[in-house]
Amino acid sequence: MGEQEKFRIYTQERECVGTASREEVHKKGYWHETFHFWLIAEIDGEHFLYFQLRSEDKKDYPGLLDITAAGHLLYNESVEDGIREVKEEIGLTVAIEELDYLGVFPYEKEWRDFIDKEHAHVFLLNRKILLHEFTLQPEEVSGVYLVPLDGFMDLWFENQSQTILIDGVIQSMEGKMEASKRKVNKTNFVPHREDFYKDVLQAIISKIS
Repeated sequence: MGEQEKFRIYTQERECVGTASREEVHKKGYWHETFHFWLIAEIDGEHFLYFQLRSEDKKDYPGLLDITAAGHLLYNESVEDGIREVKEEIGLTVAIEELDYLGVFPYEKEWRDFIDKEHAHVFLLNRKILLHEFTLQPEEVSGVYLVPLDGFMDLWFENQSQTILIDGVIQSMEGKMEASKRKVNKTNFVPHREDFYKDVLQAIISKIS
């Protein structure tokens, strides 16, 4: 994805005020639209979130666990067009009609010289996907892990110093999916703001209850 890709830019109140390049958007801190896809499944009576492991080649937050799939909306794309990110990043073919739309969640974060101000359109799919069914875009994603919903919430909002054991797969240099287990704590996840995680998780819980 080039730094000169064009995005629509907005006020904090979601009024469109023009377009700007990806580089400008993150340098000057313009509000823009993104598409967030969360995948959740109930396995043996417990709910698990699917987190992608960001590639070590990523400019921002390399090697950290993040939302199942997500990306920016280009200036000429609709919100529904964002579904392309699911196929591109993790190789799943799903239709926008299969997803639950959870709403728009404002999100602000600064990391080094990277300013991110998103109007994030958040979608949910409640479906069990076997880990070997994923096909990963290596420059973006290097693995997928199942993270227990309750355990993730504990990491972020209760006992923030604890660790949990998670299962997943990583993609080898040859493109093969290999089983992986790892112990993680809060620092292994992209440091989205706590209020953002809390609002999104509450929306997810309301939908699956």
